[in-house]
Amino acid sequence: MAHVSHLTPIGPNMRDATAQFTSDEPLVDWILQTLGHDLRVALPLGLGKPVTLVNALARRACADPSIRLQIFTALTLERPTPSSDMERRFLEPALDRLFGDYPQIEYARLLRAGKLPDNIKGTEFFLQAPNWVKVQTVQQNYVSANYTHALDVLLAQKPNLVLQLLAKDGDTLSLSCNTDITTDLLRLRREARAAFTFVGQVHADLPFMSGPAVVDMSECAALHMPDTPPHALFSVVKQPVSLQDHAIALHTSRLIRDGGTLQIGIGQIGDAIANALILRQGDKVAPLWQSCPFAQANEFSETGPFQTGLYGLTEMLVDGMLALFERGIIRRDVDGAAIHAGFFLDSRDFYERLNALPPPERARIAMMPVSFTNSLLGRESEKRAARVHARFINSAMMVTLLGAVISDGTENGQVVSGVGGQFNFVDQAFALKDARAIITLPATRRGKSGLTSNIRFSYGHVTIPRHMRDIVVTEYGIADLRGKSDADTIAALLEIADSRFQKELETTAKASGKLPASYRLPDTARNNTPKVLQNWLAPHRDTCLPPFPFGTDFTEIEQYLLPALADLRRASPHIPALLRLIMRGLRGQPARHEHDALDRMALSNPDGIKARATQLALRGALRQHDDPATSAA
Repeated sequence: MAHVSHLTPIGPNMRDATAQFTSDEPLVDWILQTLGHDLRVALPLGLGKPVTLVNALARRACADPSIRLQIFTALTLERPTPSSDMERRFLEPALDRLFGDYPQIEYARLLRAGKLPDNIKGTEFFLQAPNWVKVQTVQQNYVSANYTHALDVLLAQKPNLVLQLLAKDGDTLSLSCNTDITTDLLRLRREARAAFTFVGQVHADLPFMSGPAVVDMSECAALHMPDTPPHALFSVVKQPVSLQDHAIALHTSRLIRDGGTLQIGIGQIGDAIANALILRQGDKVAPLWQSCPFAQANEFSETGPFQTGLYGLTEMLVDGMLALFERGIIRRDVDGAAIHAGFFLDSRDFYERLNALPPPERARIAMMPVSFTNSLLGRESEKRAARVHARFINSAMMVTLLGAVISDGTENGQVVSGVGGQFNFVDQAFALKDARAIITLPATRRGKSGLTSNIRFSYGHVTIPRHMRDIVVTEYGIADLRGKSDADTIAALLEIADSRFQKELETTAKASGKLPASYRLPDTARNNTPKVLQNWLAPHRDTCLPPFPFGTDFTEIEQYLLPALADLRRASPHIPALLRLIMRGLRGQPARHEHDALDRMALSNPDGIKARATQLALRGALRQHDDPATSAA
């Protein structure tokens, strides 16, 4: 290898060959020898972090205070840690099955324990929700940035080392799950507008994505190819899709135009939307709409099968979008691809299905930088021609009656997740002809203060300002807000709010002078209740609205436990609610699978008063969930 100053980052034209390693520690020695002890490290968000190498660097910095280690990244992933006795009983027997041997990330562990030494600093622009709300150091070091601005924020940190997990096929490397920012970073380095050393770590299970994701071996100053079996890739554990989620998805499906462009996100609502579109394709959605009890906007009537098919344009490739691709619903060709995506992160089953696709089919999923997916800049005329009838669907925490959207944080400044690409896609929806930004959210939530409305009159923090209000969907319907006056916006949102909060919201809006005193809520919007929703969709639960549309790693008894555990978690901070569950556990009829559920939670024979109370509360939650009259409340 040609001599290089130990303070000079190595680019593709500054060495004779890629240095290759089979274990972490010699590679860490090489990094320190090559770059010195001042390391400004950029890591991909999510799945693409080479965890064992990052951990080796962190341990070395902990042992040697002369090493200054700065890490800039996003979405640091962690296996969950039980925070209560009930969570411990449920999670501990399942952790290895759900997550495999995915390693704990050392700098995250130290941050959470308050033991990160002063010579190590971590900065993130997107957080794994809601893991970091109470960790002050993370909250203080968080950088708020739109996804398309993250590259510039990163470059301002002057990184001298970029580490990334790679896929390998023969002698060819792929950025695989994280083209999002790395593609542009490497391009800028080739253009001599950035200087850093790029080190890759090969993971045998990572899907090899071709096209723009392919990188030349010469880009890597060093390549880590472990001689031991790889650790498991991080697996996102699917949560059950509720009837509330399915209702939101069914409404949203009426907005998706055949031949159009689609973006959806991860999580229950994303899975539910994909399921609803599959029902549309199979002509199975009409019976659901015929019995819908909620008022519908007549202009949204897209309910038929997809003749032309959709084009997928998303920063995040998720299971629901892959399922639509596998079923031929996403198939409209744009430059040889049916999907353009910036990164992916999902379940082990998702990675296996992606790996199992024949190479020509997998090549139709083109991994791109977010400067392509999230922006119209660069090749703008081509992007506009391709992104017809675009529907950008994102979830929110709350929406104000004036149409502002809250998605990433609370009004006291705490960051729950991050802006990410949500603003980018809303911005695109206003810039593209016939495009719409669709914000989905449940109408209510139950927290420590009890049941509250997710539609608020106002809130002290916003992610999307009111002047960019477009479409909002709850389980009770669709509110089209684009171009509406403030009064009409308030009226539209009141009609999709939960009826238990409509009067209070209406009174506040009138008192503030934003809604005419003469306004009256239409009769068709006065029955927005969980009971009405239950009556509508519960008969279809077993046929077309499953809790796990695309499978799960949970066992059958764990799936049965999940809703009851959620009820118990919501009740736990409120002594009266908890006592009601305990009383139901004492007096109610046994639930269907109560014996097996208690056995799975090691509560069949509780030892001591506390364990006995825990058992009774769980019995009550199981019995409550089995009773449709109470579970719908």
